[in-house]
Formats: sequence, structure tokens, C-alpha cells
Amino acid sequence: MTKSVLAIGAHIGDMDLTAGPTLAKLVLEGASATIVALTPGERGHPRMTAADYKKQKIAEGESFAEAIGADFVVFDHSDGFLPNTDDVALKLAQLIRDKQPDTIITHWKHSIHSDHEHAAALSERARFLAGLPIDPDDDFPAVTAYPELAAKLAALPRHGVRSFLHAENWEDMEGFTPSLYVPIPDEAFHRWVSAIRHQAFARGETYGFRYIDYYTALMTMRGCLASYPRACAFHASQTPEVSKLAGP
Repeated sequence: MTKSVLAIGAHIGDMDLTAGPTLAKLVLEGASATIVALTPGERGHPRMTAADYKKQKIAEGESFAEAIGADFVVFDHSDGFLPNTDDVALKLAQLIRDKQPDTIITHWKHSIHSDHEHAAALSERARFLAGLPIDPDDDFPAVTAYPELAAKLAALPRHGVRSFLHAENWEDMEGFTPSLYVPIPDEAFHRWVSAIRHQAFARGETYGFRYIDYYTALMTMRGCLASYPRACAFHASQTPEVSKLAGP
């Protein structure tokens, strides 16, 4: 059973929608959960300035995490311009070593949005770096290019993440094949719905897409396939290990 999970999204709201019901379930079962947004997602509103929407998005992300009992971290990269570089991976690896998660959840590696693809690649890279012996005096490029970040990472205990999951996202469906279904009980579902309703984009107030309806229907459909009322689907890198996430 997972005791700690780190959900890494490209923007505030990505993991809230796709992994949020599962995070709510795990928290109710006693696990700790942290939601990470690598950018605020500040360019996603057609009528607000990026600066104003950034403030709103951060407040919404904090509120969602608090409502389901998770921690919340947002990096200050720019929406639409998330770099797939070692400095971001090193910073993310620090967070992995600090939080010591059993499980990482992130985007699928193929997406119509480059930020999503970069978030998936960065999560994989950070997972590798978090478990790698690193000496600040090493001469490989990631250390020599970012010595301060490397030194901070080296000061933390190494950590190997057991399970690595890709969440189901309507923007990330190319080649996505579910290999793990996580049943979502009523209490977790209602906690998720109550929390996600406070995010403007999830209500359809930005570009009109009915995110809450879509992901609620998706959970129902996946639940039909998994013989539960509701379920979330993931692509699991190591199915025998991560199947423990779903419980008995």
C-alpha cells in the first residue's frame, strides 16, 4: 500500500483533475500526498492577464490541495515554455528526496501540449537523479552546469521511487494504454468534486470545456471496465508493484 505519493503536473489543475480522486482516496487511507505544478498555468484564461490569472491559479491550487488533505508546491516556470532541462530535473529531484514518495504520478509521455510531455520527461529524469549517488565535485554536465542545485541535492538522502504512474488525460492520449485501475470510493469522489469545483477552468469558465463532467464520466466508464462504480486509469511502468496502489 502506498504511504506517500507525489503527483507532478505541468500546470496547476493537471493532477487535480486526473489524479485528484486517487490522491483523495490515498489520503483517506492514511497516505501523505503532494501535488506539484511545474508552472502555474497562467496563460490559460482568454479574458485575464497572465499575472492576474497566475495569482488566481495559485490560490485555487492551494485550496484544492488543502481540501483533499495534500501538500502543494508550484515551480515558477512559464506556462507554455516549461524547459526540459537538468536544472528543473535537479530541483524536482530535491523534492523527491525531501518527500520520499513511494509513488510518482505524472503525465503520459505523448501529448498535444509540450509542457505535458516535458513534465513526464522531467519526472523520469528526476526519479533517476533522486536515486543516483551525486557528489558536488562530480564533473558530469548536470553538476558542473548547476553546482548549487547539485550541492543541495547531494545534501539530501538518496531515494528510490518504487512506482511510477502516468495519469489519464484527454490531452495525453496518443499511445496511452491503461494497465492499472484504482477504485474510487464515494467519500473520495465527493471530496474531489467538492474541491475541484472551486477551480475556474475545471468549471468550464475559460474555454468552455466541461472538465468536471468529462472526468466524472471517465471514472464511471473505467469503473465499468474494472467492475467498480468508479475508477481512475493509469499506465503503470511496473504493474506487479504498482497494483498494490488499488488496495485489496
